[in-house]
Amino acid sequence: MKYTFLIFIVFCSISKTYSQTQDVKRITAEIELFPTIKSIKGTLEVEMSILQKTNEVYLDSEGIAYDYILSEKDTLQYELRDNKVFIKGDFKPKSYIFQLSYKATPKQTLYFVNDSNLPEIFTQGQGKYTSHWLPSIDAMTDKIEFDVSIIAPKDLTIIANGQLKSNVTVANGKQLWKFDMIHPMSSYLVAIAAGNFEKKMLTSESGIPLELYYEPQDANKVEPTYRYSKDIFDFLEKEIGVAYPWQNYKQVYVKDFLYAGMENTSATIFSDAFVTDELGFVDRNYVNVNAHELAHQWFGDLVTEESSAHHWLHEGFATYYALLVEREIFGDNYYYWKLYQSAEQLKELSDKGKGEALTNPKASSLTFYEKGAWALHILREKVGDAAFKKGVQLYLEKHKFQNVTVDNFLNEVAETSEMDLSDFKSNWLEQSAFKAEDALRSLNYSAFMQSYFELSALRPAPLKDKADIFFDYLSDPKINDYIGQEIVFQLANDPYEEALSLMKMAFKTNNILVRQAIVANVKDIPKTLQSEFESLLNDNSYQTKELALYTLWQNFPQNRLAYLDTLKGVEGFSDRNVELLWLTLNLATQHYEPGKKSDVFQKLTTYTNESYSYQIRENAFNYLYQIEAFSDESLANLVNASTHHVWRFKKFSRDLLQEVLKKGDNKKRITKLRPTFSDLENAYLDTIL
Repeated sequence: MKYTFLIFIVFCSISKTYSQTQDVKRITAEIELFPTIKSIKGTLEVEMSILQKTNEVYLDSEGIAYDYILSEKDTLQYELRDNKVFIKGDFKPKSYIFQLSYKATPKQTLYFVNDSNLPEIFTQGQGKYTSHWLPSIDAMTDKIEFDVSIIAPKDLTIIANGQLKSNVTVANGKQLWKFDMIHPMSSYLVAIAAGNFEKKMLTSESGIPLELYYEPQDANKVEPTYRYSKDIFDFLEKEIGVAYPWQNYKQVYVKDFLYAGMENTSATIFSDAFVTDELGFVDRNYVNVNAHELAHQWFGDLVTEESSAHHWLHEGFATYYALLVEREIFGDNYYYWKLYQSAEQLKELSDKGKGEALTNPKASSLTFYEKGAWALHILREKVGDAAFKKGVQLYLEKHKFQNVTVDNFLNEVAETSEMDLSDFKSNWLEQSAFKAEDALRSLNYSAFMQSYFELSALRPAPLKDKADIFFDYLSDPKINDYIGQEIVFQLANDPYEEALSLMKMAFKTNNILVRQAIVANVKDIPKTLQSEFESLLNDNSYQTKELALYTLWQNFPQNRLAYLDTLKGVEGFSDRNVELLWLTLNLATQHYEPGKKSDVFQKLTTYTNESYSYQIRENAFNYLYQIEAFSDESLANLVNASTHHVWRFKKFSRDLLQEVLKKGDNKKRITKLRPTFSDLENAYLDTIL
């Protein structure tokens, strides 16, 4: 423990010394992508100010091999150590320009993903270190102007930070894409994405070009996927009160992205899990993530945390402003409902003694995101709209392109509000417990939440004592989604004979989310409600269709063929939730399409292949495990999935593989397949076999 602390102190001292010696101003990079071998080569021009005389300067550099490093045409000596490249020389206090040539096969941060059409290539810098593919300075506290050019096969479209200045054909059927940034940023926000993309162009009210990228086969999903994008942009510019700080704004989705989305400066990359059609929009849409990542263009990109103790200034702000966007689009009730849901989670954590301060650098995402949003909601109530908005504006304008602390923000709001915010800081930022009483008081400003609390308080009451209240709510043709869902939840726990008439009323509301709540909460379907449940198969919701198919299939075996016929050919969300369930139930229904079972099984098996997104693969693996039907092909695909770059999917696959190995002769089968596996796959198998 003491040694670890000593190493930390030494590292901090070294880092401080370096930062006092050098200041990287600009990096101009030209990088060539080689998708077939998952490698790159690049050349850099690095403009660096030497602040005091030194015999070496550095760039962060992980797993990169250099061909040469030059300064003013002179070859310089260099040394690789401590995941850095140290450039040797007699450097005096002045500006230097270095040229570097290098090659790399990145193990992380730059990802080459197999796709059924063309390969996709993308970066994810936050938490992963851009220096795996671009020698730079990994510290968030270094702000650098990055101008990136990409050479790639001509059938790939390239997206990167800043404005595209030119796109020209070069040798060997390749294209050179040149991008320009005019403001500095931290290196974790440098991004590229490459794939088979087309784009839709919009323009904000303030004249900022908005580029929405999509794959050609998803042309009919562009509108629902990117719905409200211009509205979100225009709202945030007005609400924040500071002009969007970059030249343009691009968004592109990619397969097997590591997170929901990433706010790279002017170029958000997000998961293809949010690609949706009209039906899918009801249950899963991109609106919140869209708004969250755009808000980061101010909170995180324009002003950047000094250290992780100030991470609230990124995630809490982005979460709060995304909530404000949803309030604008979906209404006050939606806004307060989302606050209520997060308050319930935070209170549960706090009651268990696991609450966290927002100033805790190791706090969870729930704390940084949701407690952070709550803190801003409470602060705005405390100081008033005008003072809050003016404080945000001053904070952004005063500290733009700089690193910030929590006090930088609080000082501006204290000034504009003329209020002492020390109690707020203590109670909401530094205290680990969640201030549930303050949250409840705030929620009660909403008449809708008051009604919901009154209704939920009736849960222990017998149905006869609350039936009239339920009747009045269910009779309203504009019944609130959440009120209706609460009524259904309570009815599902009452004897169905007593609840029958009210449950029929719930069906007749024709509210998609209320009807969905019925099938989510009622597992044993009474015969008297069979026809109502069957009508759910035709609701405009993929989640409802999936739940209804499974529940009806279980409850009424004699009608299984008809249910399968009804949803034949329906894919569902981007993870093919309906189709994968349908394939599994097809295999489990003996007399349904008996001559096609092998084709159905092969299709389910094929969905475990790496050419599909990890969400599809995970669903397919789950179903194959449930019906105990792993073939050699799906076993091999499970081994492959156990080395995937998305850690959540990798963990799921490794856990499942351990369970599969316990059954039958699967261990022997996998051992026999080992000559077909990659070195990485075999290396993992060595650890478990």
